[in-house]
Amino acid sequence: MATKISDIIVPEVFNPYVIQETNRLDAFVSCGIIANDPELDVLASSGGIIVNMPFWNDLDGDSEELSDDKSLTVNKITAGQDRARLHMRGKAWGVNDLAKALSGDDPMGVIASKVAKYWVGERSKMLFKSLAGIETTAKDNVHDISSETGEAAVISVRNALDAKQKLGDNASKLTGIAMHSAVYTKLQKNNEIQFIPDSETKVNIPTYLGYRVIVDDQCPNDSGVYTTYLFGQGAFGLGNGQAPVPTETDRDSLAGEDVLINRQHFLLHPRGIKWTETTVTGKTPTFAEIATAGNWSKVYDTKNIRIVIFKHKIA
Repeated sequence: MATKISDIIVPEVFNPYVIQETNRLDAFVSCGIIANDPELDVLASSGGIIVNMPFWNDLDGDSEELSDDKSLTVNKITAGQDRARLHMRGKAWGVNDLAKALSGDDPMGVIASKVAKYWVGERSKMLFKSLAGIETTAKDNVHDISSETGEAAVISVRNALDAKQKLGDNASKLTGIAMHSAVYTKLQKNNEIQFIPDSETKVNIPTYLGYRVIVDDQCPNDSGVYTTYLFGQGAFGLGNGQAPVPTETDRDSLAGEDVLINRQHFLLHPRGIKWTETTVTGKTPTFAEIATAGNWSKVYDTKNIRIVIFKHKIA
């Protein structure tokens, strides 16, 4: 008898396996741009679709001179509130798509890696849609030189340093940069990409101005105007929740087809930009709604948002 999906998949084991493998394969997680926070895991599993994340504002004001006849003024510590959206998504595959995986030495592991790779792509898509959505509300974090003429509009070391300056003295917290492959090739031609060896994988990791490089063609290219992103550690928070039925198998007996169904509940949130839920019509936001400016509102100071949006040309 032929092996069935249900013979291989143990749902209680499979879903944690997929989550772990997704984090392992995600370049944004491995370099710390997306931080999987255990506290966010708890919030993502706590019920409700809007997750409130209160925070304390920095203390400000001048210190006061001490005196033996005058008391110090008591100042309040003020709080703000960030908010994230629980995303609820799923996908189903027929056994024909996974037929080769059934012959693997560890078939459940092979299938899990394929499902995880799919979710890495979906999560990456959501990250870039979020970046598109926050661009208007976080306009002070945008450095746009694309309307300049000549070399002034082209990415260069000088112009990239101007971009990181958007965070002022917090620019030192920037550690990563995501760029389109055409931008990466341009910088390679300029001999501006440096490589550092990874002690564990023995792979050379590309860097630019000391920032870890992620090459992804989801970085926008609008008629020759490219958008490159600089990130700090934990620019996006990730919380893995628990769908009521995360993994199921089914069989269409008449078609002779086995089906694998995987559902994911998770938070993927740009820190400091509050989700407002202004234009969401369904149970969970579409990619178009995630990219809608009206669904976002800035709550952190500019320098505390660990994202810089850099718009430029390459020629």
